[in-house]
Parts: sequence; C-alpha cells; structure tokens
Amino acid sequence: MQVIALRTLRQFWGRHPQAETPIKVWYAAASKAEWVSPADIKRQFGGSVDFVGDNRVIFDLSGNKYRLIVHISYRYKRALVKFIGTHAEYDRIDAETI
Repeated sequence: MQVIALRTLRQFWGRHPQAETPIKVWYAAASKAEWVSPADIKRQFGGSVDFVGDNRVIFDLSGNKYRLIVHISYRYKRALVKFIGTHAEYDRIDAETI
C-alpha cells in the first residue's frame, strides 16, 4: 500500500516521541501490505483494528495508547492517514467524518 501523509505521522511523533517506534512499525507493515479487503487487514492486525464506514480503519497502536484512522482505497492500493492521536484525542472526534 502507498501510505499517504507520512508527514502527519512524523509531526505526531515529534510531539509524542514515545509513539515513534509503534508508528514506524505500523508504517513498515502497511507499506509492504497488499490488502484487497478488510479481511486482509484483520488477518494482519487482529484485534488491534476496527472498521467504520467509508473504508476507514482504526488501528490501535502501542497497546491502545494511540489511535490511527486511515482511509483505504483497495482498488488503488492507497492508505490515506486521516487522524493520529492519543486515545483521549480520539474520544473527542467522529471517526466516520474526520
């Protein structure tokens, strides 16, 4: 998958240095992935992933300390970062519209 908005991820770990490693691990896995359906993502990430409308996927990073919302275009093999934040920040947004 082509991950779009690496800059957003870098800015986040600049503010939260402890998030750098989990984000880089996710980025490496997602960049190499060839997901064609939500089942592929679920198989790879198991219980640390949830799905909401509009092909959005919520990844729990670092033991659910951080939340990453990504819009997946299976057809074009792209993953667009829509949100990265702490769990508390995530609780204040609507994952389906952000």
